[in-house]
Amino acid sequence: MARSEQQGLQVLSALDAAKTQWYHFTAIVVAGMGFFTDAYDLFCISLVTKLLGRIYYTDLSKPDPGSLPPSVAAAVNGVAFCGTLAGQLFFGWLGDKMGRKSVYGMTLLLMVICSIGSGLSFAHTPKSVMATLCFFRFWLGFGIGGDYPLSATIMSEYANKKTRGAFIAAVFAMQGFGILAGGIVTLIISSAFRAGFHEPAYQDDRVASTGTEADFVWRIILMLGALPALLTYYWRMKMPETARYTALVAKNAKLAAADMSKVLQVELEDETEKMDEMVSRGANDFGLFSPQFARRHGLHLVGTATTWFLLDIAFYSQNLFQKDIFTSINWIPKARTMSALDEVFRISRAQTLIALCGTVPGYWFTVFLIDVVGRFAIQLMGFFMMTVFMLGLAVPYHHWTTPGNQIGFVVMYGFTFFFANFGPNATTFVVPAEIFPARLRSTCHGISAAAGKAGAMIGAFGFLYAAQDPHKPDAGYRPGIGVRNSLFVLAGVNLLGFMFTFLVPEANGKSLEEMSGEAQDNEEDQARTAAVQPSMA
Repeated sequence: MARSEQQGLQVLSALDAAKTQWYHFTAIVVAGMGFFTDAYDLFCISLVTKLLGRIYYTDLSKPDPGSLPPSVAAAVNGVAFCGTLAGQLFFGWLGDKMGRKSVYGMTLLLMVICSIGSGLSFAHTPKSVMATLCFFRFWLGFGIGGDYPLSATIMSEYANKKTRGAFIAAVFAMQGFGILAGGIVTLIISSAFRAGFHEPAYQDDRVASTGTEADFVWRIILMLGALPALLTYYWRMKMPETARYTALVAKNAKLAAADMSKVLQVELEDETEKMDEMVSRGANDFGLFSPQFARRHGLHLVGTATTWFLLDIAFYSQNLFQKDIFTSINWIPKARTMSALDEVFRISRAQTLIALCGTVPGYWFTVFLIDVVGRFAIQLMGFFMMTVFMLGLAVPYHHWTTPGNQIGFVVMYGFTFFFANFGPNATTFVVPAEIFPARLRSTCHGISAAAGKAGAMIGAFGFLYAAQDPHKPDAGYRPGIGVRNSLFVLAGVNLLGFMFTFLVPEANGKSLEEMSGEAQDNEEDQARTAAVQPSMA
């Protein structure tokens, strides 16, 4: 008998060895549409913040249209991250306690309800509109947070070991399409409203430049985030629980074999006796805060959490505030020279171009190469190249801001995004779903992802204040260190990420049980049992 069959359950061996089948692609789409929605919801807010400032904070006596006060801008951009962090920890833990499938529908429903709620207001004053928006975006983030550990864990537990990295990365790559969709939807809606309502620039007519119809634009964009989530709810509910959870955590080998027999379309034997034997030996039942976990996986968890934390500082500081960078290099004209709808159109066009050229291709390079070159090499290369391109932007920064050189800046900026996505942005999502034991997998992925969102908050809030011009900060802000020095700081953050990558093990080509040590435990226990039996004879 083969060693893998001696030490583990047949249902798990069958999953590891399964050829790529239709159910793999179904799982990618069903889990991936959650990420598509996540990305759309999280990133589309940055497309409409300038519009919100114009509608609710314009003082007609001033030469420039209004913008969100610093505290409001920070709250609107950051409140979803706070919710996401809390959701990652809570639903990550719940996914290990109740099962992946049981919790999966809750997160999606929450996202649908709160996407619709984000476009509603309980009154018309700026304070009440922003309060309503922040309330619903916090709970939207809470639902989105749950999708991270659950989608990654479900995909890793369904996949075969040969192409597991590509499947998990493909789920995450749907985030690229979500960012792209946010830009395209905003382009379409702003174009339609521009065609129907011809508004003058702010400097030509301060009142007419922001018509009442502009208030519908941001609401429609945010509420459309409910659509993809709603479309996949039925299919999520039809997915069976993963065999690894049913067998290794719920200890029901019979149900695991029955579920996977339908999915794989092969006959799998009932291994209840083997399961009972494993349970009676108490193999591998240590908890998250135990010395055994600290010894085996402590450094791994530090590695996955730290690299995700550092990556998201750099990734989100760029992504959320790229519209400010475009303005600072004169790629988007001064606000006073445009109407409200013109500004939304131009910001979304710039972000869509970056997504199309830098963001989306990077994700799919990872999908196609992660099982060829491995997670470790892609993450190291990504952090290194991000450092190089950040320095390439920062060192000759004054050159990039002079007329005629803006396209070069955007190309360099696009490459930093390309190597974030063909690099640590994808691998930090994949690896935590592969290296921890089944009963702690969702929790550990949630902890790693929450560390990432803490980094995203530092990136989003920190960069908002740090990038302010030291001599001429925006209204309401204190002088910062400027965009150039902020880029130097971000290059340093990427270099730290490169170093912490050495704490993370390579999971390429290995089964989940090999990586987590569960296979080794079963083997050791069997050897111990075999040694005891002759002595008892």
